[in-house]
Amino acid sequence: MAQPTSRERFLNLVHTALSDGSLVKLTLGRYRGSDPTLRNVFIRPVTLKTGPNFAFLWRYTTRDITKNHPADAAAGEIAALIGGDFLDAHLFRTSQSAQLETQADGTARLRITTPSTALVPAPASSEHNRTKTHLISAQAPWLRGLGVTNERGQPREGMADKFRQIQKFAELLSHLLAESKLPEDRPLTIVDMGSGKGYLTFAVAALLGERAQVRGIEARPELVELCNRVARENDLASRLTFSAGHIADAELPTCDVLIALHACDTATDDALARGIAAGAQLLVVAPCCQKELRRQLTAPPILADALRHGIFQERQSEFVTDSLRAQLLEWSGFQTKVFEFISTDHTAKNVMISAIKLPAPAADRDAKTQRIRDFARFYGIKSQRLASILNFPL
Repeated sequence: MAQPTSRERFLNLVHTALSDGSLVKLTLGRYRGSDPTLRNVFIRPVTLKTGPNFAFLWRYTTRDITKNHPADAAAGEIAALIGGDFLDAHLFRTSQSAQLETQADGTARLRITTPSTALVPAPASSEHNRTKTHLISAQAPWLRGLGVTNERGQPREGMADKFRQIQKFAELLSHLLAESKLPEDRPLTIVDMGSGKGYLTFAVAALLGERAQVRGIEARPELVELCNRVARENDLASRLTFSAGHIADAELPTCDVLIALHACDTATDDALARGIAAGAQLLVVAPCCQKELRRQLTAPPILADALRHGIFQERQSEFVTDSLRAQLLEWSGFQTKVFEFISTDHTAKNVMISAIKLPAPAADRDAKTQRIRDFARFYGIKSQRLASILNFPL
């Protein structure tokens, strides 16, 4: 009797995950179909009025489309897509993950791993249209070590927003990693600059398990000591370390992914520049306190009456700063997205910029240069930290 192929084995795992409730998420990538704007499909369980379903999020360049299917229809749709329009598939279950990589000639390789931190579904939501799943187990001991949860895996008083932020970041990062063309024949090197108390740094290490070496850089020695201690106590120190240093000048070898969340003012620019210099293929930042350009802003006549109000000046400064950052990253050869990280109910600093390195320089770089300068001139901006580091005269 012929042995099942890698694709058949993977589809058996998917079918089991759909039927036994162990599916956390399925990601389809390396699209080769006819629509040049389609990037990925993400599948996750949801609960509708009609009962359990599976939501298919079709991610395009400029829009997302969600379609819901019952289990049988979902299984058929997935089987048609895997090895057809999509060459890569990554399955996340509560007890294991599996990745199928298909070549253009139809041959495929299957890798199955058991993550150190299980991907445990949360209790079902009472809302009719969705159920929550946690990529990071609420029972993870390091969450208790950092004071996020108690012995029962429940957020401590005042930490519910932080717990949600950790889960949201893990979900976003998993999508971005799936979209990025990162090496798969070795562990990834991920650096979190300005890691603070390490909540999200630990989340990265838990999410990726043995697939990554994660390093946090933090200026406050007491937080470095705390995070290293919690990593040791939870047997994570072999792949998660923290060191003291500042974003602008900390020792930084080459890395695959650079993260900087809530680095204040121009520290975000320093982090982006460090990541570019280190050869990072994925940059993820959540800017904070964009003050540098506020004193330079010269209101165009049409905006003068509006920008005489301080609150609008502040918001305009944030908009101009992060818009310039995104444009400069695109000029540097990245594909960028700017989106809401988490609801403003949880934090006012909720904008995230992601940048994925493109395989070839942009063909319209000269045109990008001119548009950036026109944008800066419109607002009276003559200098900006990232532009200066990149030797880009505004």
